[in-house]
Amino acid sequence: MRIQFKTEGGIAHLPGLSKPVTIDTDELPVEEAEELERLIEAAGFFELAATSAPPRGTADYQQYTITVTIPDRSHTVRLTEPIEDPRVRELVNHLRAKVIKARLATRRYDTS
Repeated sequence: MRIQFKTEGGIAHLPGLSKPVTIDTDELPVEEAEELERLIEAAGFFELAATSAPPRGTADYQQYTITVTIPDRSHTVRLTEPIEDPRVRELVNHLRAKVIKARLATRRYDTS
């Protein structure tokens, strides 16, 4: 399973941090891959609408674009904060944490 995650917007939006990050579960430890698959299943990801209408007054809220690709299908969802469904919010929070961790690891080894 491949997951592409992109964050945009927010009051302190930094364009350099909006670069999409791709997570391939084949490259993760088994436990991490299983947790991501569980979160995607629990969120009903493949049944979510492609876009969620942003609530009134959400001009400065963050937006997330998530694409999940499995061998027989692909689905893209664009979500705007606040995310009301707790299962979808849990998925987004998990992906955000993975992206932050990956960026910190990359920065730690970047000598340029």
